Amino acid sequence: MTTGSPVSSPSGSYHRLAAIYVPVTAAAQPVAAWLPAILARDYGVPLTLVGTLYLAGQLLNCALDPIVGALSDRTQSRFGRRRPWVAGGGSLFVAGSAMLFFPPANLGVGWLIAALAAYYIGLALLSTPLLAWSGEIATGYHDRTRAASTFTLWQSIALVGALALAALAQHLRPGDGQLQLTLFGSLVLAAAIPALWLTLSNRDDSAPAALALPLSPLAAARAVLGNPLLLRVLASDAAVRAGQGIRTTLLLFYVTFYLGRPEWGAGLFLFQYAFGMLAAPIWQRIGVSLGKRRAAILAEVLQALINLALVLTTPDRFWLVLALAFAQGITQGSGNIMLRSMVADVADKHRAETGEERAGLYYSVFALADKIGGALAAGIALPLIAWLGFDPKSAANSPEALNGLLLVFATGPALAHAISAAVISGFALDAEQHNAIRRQLDTAADPALQPAE
Repeated sequence: MTTGSPVSSPSGSYHRLAAIYVPVTAAAQPVAAWLPAILARDYGVPLTLVGTLYLAGQLLNCALDPIVGALSDRTQSRFGRRRPWVAGGGSLFVAGSAMLFFPPANLGVGWLIAALAAYYIGLALLSTPLLAWSGEIATGYHDRTRAASTFTLWQSIALVGALALAALAQHLRPGDGQLQLTLFGSLVLAAAIPALWLTLSNRDDSAPAALALPLSPLAAARAVLGNPLLLRVLASDAAVRAGQGIRTTLLLFYVTFYLGRPEWGAGLFLFQYAFGMLAAPIWQRIGVSLGKRRAAILAEVLQALINLALVLTTPDRFWLVLALAFAQGITQGSGNIMLRSMVADVADKHRAETGEERAGLYYSVFALADKIGGALAAGIALPLIAWLGFDPKSAANSPEALNGLLLVFATGPALAHAISAAVISGFALDAEQHNAIRRQLDTAADPALQPAE
């Protein structure tokens, strides 16, 4: 029987399942932050072309998310429901990463298109089924908090590794893009093969889906839009990602122009994320102790206050900047852990009420909320600081422009996290209710699940 106790699924399964997140995260930061500049500077690819291809890849990734989620809910194979998708997506991801990080000297447009297509399609095939799989092997209320915190922990470790390599490359040969790509690619490929094997060889798996009826986009839309619990999680997560995105988008401007310490551009990222490795186990304990809703509210309120305190920073108070970066690290991903595990609980409730398996679909729209939140961050923050007079090309911005930059950098994330806390405060599915749902599912007379239409 499944309960909220810690024994319903071994923690080793969570670590094995999360292993593939190491190369995925180690690739994501360089692809987003370093690769465009290197392609333009070292390989002569026009920035406009790079931007167009990136946008096309991300749109393709977004379009595939709900399709993959719905199809993986209905997959039947002797290897399980999610494992074939993770295997196919992981293989494409590895191929795309190898092409991106080890391009030929005479890099052509065809190579770049193929590399980005393999990379983004691979991520789409891999990510949503993997998250749905994690919600299926961790069936207990608190087990899902443990599983989500394990994913966050490995993401933090991989991110610190990628940032450390960026700092090493800059120290060894400043401006050498090929060295940076080689180091990034070596880390990703060295981790990818064993990580993919660990994830795929995880013996825990969900039961195969029963015979499926034809897909119905309308029914899928009703399952999402007609679920108020899911909509709360999605709105809260979009707000979280918007807050995190504003901070990430403006951090280099804040450090370089407001603080006047460009040498700390990468260092402050690394400082924060290094302490971020402590966040997952800390917030796992808090989530188990308080429950997901209260832990998520606490996490978002703390992050709102930490970001708001940035208005007190000045160029001669760098100690305060470091103290707040430390606090950011300790709370890093705290709300995301709770929200991610809530999705599987909502899918259980929907399945108990309707008989429909929607975990893959629900995680796919959760991924879309992530991406929408990130897009909102850049779409709001950059035009706003420009409207307030900040110009990154200017040798000397006015004090008013720099104060405007600080104001957006501090209050934008603070407001977003406060909104997230307010939205998720109305989430009405606690451990007791979920345990009753799991007992209903686990003791059902017919264990074969009728997939969604």
